[in-house]
Amino acid sequence: MANFDDLALAVASFGGNNRVILDDMGKPSIMVGVPKMRYSDIITGGTQETLPWWIVENVEKNMIWVSKYINCVVNDRAYSLPMKDPHCYVDFDTALKYCRNKGEGWHLNQNGVFAALALWSEKNGTIPRGNTNWDAAYEKAWERGVNTYIDGSHGGGRTATGSGPVTWNHDHSPAGIADLCGNCWEWVSGMRLVNGEIQIIPYGNAMKSDCSMSADSTEWKAIMPDGRLVEPGTAGTLKIDRTSASDATLRINTGVTTQTTDSNDTNVKFKDTKAVSGVAIPKILIAAGLFPDSGQSAPGHYWARNNGERLPLRGSSFNNTSDGGVSAVNLGNARSLVNYHVSFRAAFYE
Repeated sequence: MANFDDLALAVASFGGNNRVILDDMGKPSIMVGVPKMRYSDIITGGTQETLPWWIVENVEKNMIWVSKYINCVVNDRAYSLPMKDPHCYVDFDTALKYCRNKGEGWHLNQNGVFAALALWSEKNGTIPRGNTNWDAAYEKAWERGVNTYIDGSHGGGRTATGSGPVTWNHDHSPAGIADLCGNCWEWVSGMRLVNGEIQIIPYGNAMKSDCSMSADSTEWKAIMPDGRLVEPGTAGTLKIDRTSASDATLRINTGVTTQTTDSNDTNVKFKDTKAVSGVAIPKILIAAGLFPDSGQSAPGHYWARNNGERLPLRGSSFNNTSDGGVSAVNLGNARSLVNYHVSFRAAFYE
């Protein structure tokens, strides 16, 4: 492409693992390399095992390249570029298609990688803030981005990708990944709820172009309290449960005692999530960002519905205010959801 060397040089000036990567049409995206992580990198008392999200068909990948910016879309392809209005009104399957359209290795960012970045940020003292209050950070109102969409009743809304301060990057530096907190909820791949049962695509197989994440795919697996992956519907798998009909507090259980409806939910501050007495929490559930690490304090709320199939949104949006944060998880929506504050970001592996 014209001026590619100039663009690559400018991106290199960010430092770190920033790089311009071309898709199979020769069009650029600005990406950040995330080296493979171990449980010990993100979880208190974690083991030296490589996180499963970096493993594809038993082969460990040294690097996953994550979009530096929430994506825009050109000709049905996702691109990571600065100062763009995030592409919204996109459902899960379309977001997945826009990523895979770019060629081999391109995929919708995995739930586990998003969670790993959030946990890494907390462990390294760089919990990112972001646009969680109508173009500003809820905790620091003087931190603002450049508006690209304004809700008339609030005077603010979405902001241009990467237009906020470096404290909106996951490492608080120009080299970091922007807007993991706020601006837009992000669809992520490789995880879902089905009638409350927590299901994942094993390892990093959600990165594969032929991995089926359809509603009836046989690639989904459930999780036992000891961390084993088993067939969905197996007795005793981990589930998201509502405490009672009168108490909406979200909890982790091995059964569903109170089922939600499409008009209510179960929720809790993410850091306050608890398990029912006697239910063990395996390290993979913490690494997947579905249960807090010991002492985790990053802001964000946790919502879910345990009726039907629910696909994950992460990171909160511009209108979540005190409930926003990088730890925010929304498991309350069908894969068909489209909204003015729902977007996504692509990732790439070689």
